[in-house]
Amino acid sequence: MRVLSSRPKQSSAAQRRSLVRSLLVIFAAVMVIVTSMVLTALDRVGDHANRLDDERSRETTIGALQTFRNHLGATLNDYAAWDDANRYVYAADGMDWVVSNFGDMTANNNLFDAAILLDAQGRALMTYEAGTAADWTTERYFDASFPLLFDSVRNSAAEATPEANAFIRTERGIAAVAIGLVRQKSGHIDHEPAARRYLVLLRHLHDNDIKGMARTYVVSGLRPVAAGENPAHHVEIHDGNGQPIGSLTWTSRLPGYASLAQVQPLVLGAIAMVAIYFILLFVSGSRLLRQIKAEEAAAVELSRLDPLSGLANRFGLFANLRELVSQAESSNDDVLLLYLDLDGFKEVNDAYGHGTGDNLIRGVSAGLSALIGGQATIARVGGDEFAIAMNTRAQEAVVPELCERILGFFGEPFVIGERVAVVGTSIGVAVSARGTVSGDELLRRADMAMYRSKEAGRGRWTVYTPCMDAEREERNQLEIDLRKAIENSEIGVVYQPVVDARDGRMVSVEALARWNRPGHGPVSPEIFIGVAEQTGMIDQLGLSVLRIACRAVRQWPDLRLAVNISPGQFRDPAFACHVATTFSDIGVDPNRITLEMTESYFIRNPARALAAINSLKAIGVKIALDDFGSGFSSVGYLRQFGFDRMKIDQSLVATVSEGGSAVDLLQATVALARALDIPVTAEGVETEDQAKILRLSGCDELQGYFFGRPMAGDAIGRMLREQREVGR
Repeated sequence: MRVLSSRPKQSSAAQRRSLVRSLLVIFAAVMVIVTSMVLTALDRVGDHANRLDDERSRETTIGALQTFRNHLGATLNDYAAWDDANRYVYAADGMDWVVSNFGDMTANNNLFDAAILLDAQGRALMTYEAGTAADWTTERYFDASFPLLFDSVRNSAAEATPEANAFIRTERGIAAVAIGLVRQKSGHIDHEPAARRYLVLLRHLHDNDIKGMARTYVVSGLRPVAAGENPAHHVEIHDGNGQPIGSLTWTSRLPGYASLAQVQPLVLGAIAMVAIYFILLFVSGSRLLRQIKAEEAAAVELSRLDPLSGLANRFGLFANLRELVSQAESSNDDVLLLYLDLDGFKEVNDAYGHGTGDNLIRGVSAGLSALIGGQATIARVGGDEFAIAMNTRAQEAVVPELCERILGFFGEPFVIGERVAVVGTSIGVAVSARGTVSGDELLRRADMAMYRSKEAGRGRWTVYTPCMDAEREERNQLEIDLRKAIENSEIGVVYQPVVDARDGRMVSVEALARWNRPGHGPVSPEIFIGVAEQTGMIDQLGLSVLRIACRAVRQWPDLRLAVNISPGQFRDPAFACHVATTFSDIGVDPNRITLEMTESYFIRNPARALAAINSLKAIGVKIALDDFGSGFSSVGYLRQFGFDRMKIDQSLVATVSEGGSAVDLLQATVALARALDIPVTAEGVETEDQAKILRLSGCDELQGYFFGRPMAGDAIGRMLREQREVGR
């Protein structure tokens, strides 16, 4: 009876187990099917978003090329339809004017690279490139589409504008070429067809232009490829005959996959929660063991963590690098290391205190963790230094995208309580191809590349190359030579005239440092002054230039003297005392001296800058705000610091001849200065037209190559004597 009664129970238990097993199998099958359908749908949505983004990139790239060509066409119209050009181009003795206004403008000009003047038969009367006469002919330099483009202008209908532009392949690459008949601004043509002359302007599609298009139109990885190559995403560049002469390709940003990556964890998480419920029934017995293992792992992990940021510390980074290198050796992956140094962190610490600095470190750490996610090791390896390490098989694509994302993150200010801190970052990148470079060496290379980013202006990323080691040796030698030059008084000074805008009389000079390095020749001031600032030699260099200039200005009692001051000199608490001692030793009146400073320093350190300015003004020296219009100066700063003079940046002056908004902006700037009772000097004046506009706009003084290049003190003395003789 018990046996018989027990069989149904066993059968019932087996049935229940079978039922549960079947339900689990059915549930698992349904979950697999539903998961597959959901992931497939998400993948299709991602693909569609990627296609839409690539089409946008294609359309914007086409528009960018058209804008590039149209911009050259507009420039050509300004130069060809010009009454002065119509007068001098056809004049028998007008070639000097043509060279000055067309040929010379090809030097350091971002509007066009070369200018050619053709007669009606297509013969070149003038060919200039990069500011000098070119030795090539149009037949050799341009491809076969150039004559057809020229014929289209030469044979254009009477009612049509006699201009045309197109892309053409040259010996130097792809260029936008614009051809136009030289005529009156009204469009009237004075000359018979056989006597007409045509202006040709060309501008090559340089790598910097393509990078500018990529930034402006937000097209990732935009780069040129040769004609005939057909990458997945590209826009062909055609010449005037419609023949392809090259292409621009870009790297797909894959926004759909990025969105998919954000959604997938939620979907998979929901599925995983259900699966975990069933799995826990079978693994509860191993819970204690897992807990012990987790505690052991946590203890090891804690020894590798930075307590302030919660990120890996230097030891943790080295441990992870060793592991990544070992993995890469077996998997043929590359180890990627990014080394970050915060730009401006010291200033935040000095201004707001270490508490704010610590909170800023926490904010940066949290932001980087959110930005990078779990795909990499993030470490804080120093006070304001971070590192990011990962294995990758596509470092060429990963590096630009990751670095730009990080720079974009630092492009926004950090709100810390009631304070706002602005810091940037300089990034160095090093790669261990298939684990062939050790972690220690990888860190050294990334650190070197990071310093290269700082030297290049900060707020950018640089990939290590082997030549950096040689360049560092050269840089070290440059520092040694510069130190010797300063100690041996080998730094020279030249002077650029500053004239009264009303009558053109020289009233002041600006002192500029020059260094002729033995065995190497002249060194750009941007290079050796930058080295002096980074190595602490700027105080000696700046005072040396000031002493030389003050001795020179004693010979010119009718002139004032302007001297540029580096932000590094303002950081010296005794700077004002050094300046006063210099004036006293040389015997020069401080009221004749103007010290020029850029806005970058006083914006970052307003309190310290104001104290330094007040100390200098107490001596009697005047303070000028240099390069106004190139940054972000506000009216509040102009009032707060009480500048004695404002110098308008040459970037604003260079565009005034074009009229329109450039002149409006100039007049508004001068009006602002007048409202604050600040005299105005305009820098970078290169033409009579610019000088006239600046004078009429209310500028008090003018400076630029039009009035005189930087010259030796003897030349200034001769100019001053000639000026006195004319005034008698």
